Amino acid sequence: MADVTLGLASGPGESTVLSVKLQMPAWELNLRATPEELAGLRAIRGSDWAARRSLHIGQSAGSPVHWAMAEAGTAAVMVGADDETWDFAVMVPLASVDRIVAAVAAGEW
Repeated sequence: MADVTLGLASGPGESTVLSVKLQMPAWELNLRATPEELAGLRAIRGSDWAARRSLHIGQSAGSPVHWAMAEAGTAAVMVGADDETWDFAVMVPLASVDRIVAAVAAGEW
C-alpha cells in the first residue's frame, strides 16, 4: 500500500485546499485539491482508462491529475495535460485511494 498523507495547503481566509502525498519506497507524488474534488475519488471504480473515463481531480506541478482504474485492485494516477498524453504516472493500490476518500470524509487533514 502507498503511504497517504493529507494536510491543509491553504492559508487563513482562503478556500480550503488540501495537499495529498502518495509515497512508495521508490517515488513520491504530491498534489493539491479541494476536499470536494477529493471526495469525487469514491467514483474511481466506475472509471476506466482504456475507455477514456478518467476522473480529473487535483493539480500537481502545475498540471491536472487524472485518476482511473488500471487493473483489478489498482488505480493509475496520471499527471499531465490530459489522460492520454500525461507526463508522469504511478500505479497505486485501490486501498490507497479509499484511504484518501475516508480521510477527507472524516476531516482528517
